[in-house]
Amino acid sequence: MNLPRKEASLGASHSPLTTLVVEALRERIMGGAISPGERLVESRLSDELGVSRMPVREALRQLAAEGLVTIEPRRGASVTAFSPEQVRELVEVRATLEGLNAKLAAQRHDEKQIAAMESILAEGTRMATSDDQAALLEMNQRFHDALGSIAANSVLQELMRSLRDRTALIFAPLNRTRGQQNWDEHAAILRAVIKGDAELASLLAMRHVYNAAQMEP
Repeated sequence: MNLPRKEASLGASHSPLTTLVVEALRERIMGGAISPGERLVESRLSDELGVSRMPVREALRQLAAEGLVTIEPRRGASVTAFSPEQVRELVEVRATLEGLNAKLAAQRHDEKQIAAMESILAEGTRMATSDDQAALLEMNQRFHDALGSIAANSVLQELMRSLRDRTALIFAPLNRTRGQQNWDEHAAILRAVIKGDAELASLLAMRHVYNAAQMEP
């Protein structure tokens, strides 16, 4: 994704320049164009994206807050790289929270919310084999956000939003080969939610996380 060299020409997009840079870098990181551990040099990114260094610097700070970038004194910024131990710890916590999220959704759903999720599921299933990784990531986010809306626990959603940002790098490269399987698992979770089977929904959601990370519980 390339940005025009003249920042003034971005006015027509109605988006702040830093936001555009964040989106461009996030897409590169999540798409695998920039690998974990790889340095993110402001001057180089500024030239590549055709913008000044200030929006690049602000974008790196925002991505660091999301957990996608690590900024270290004297070394600068790099794409976050997790150790195997960190990966397991993050996956364990996310699986537990996703299980609780699905359990609450099964207990609290209504017909209108279920209809919205069925629509998302149908669209995601149609896109499952697409090569558009950015669109697939967005659809996956929409499914989990919708499930969170049904669960209706704002504290849980805040925790999960932060954790999803931090674990995005773990799941992104693996999910590129799991398109159809991801949405088959989403469908199973939704069926359990519709039936009101809270324990099954929780189990399936937890298993979904471990499957996505290609780890055993």
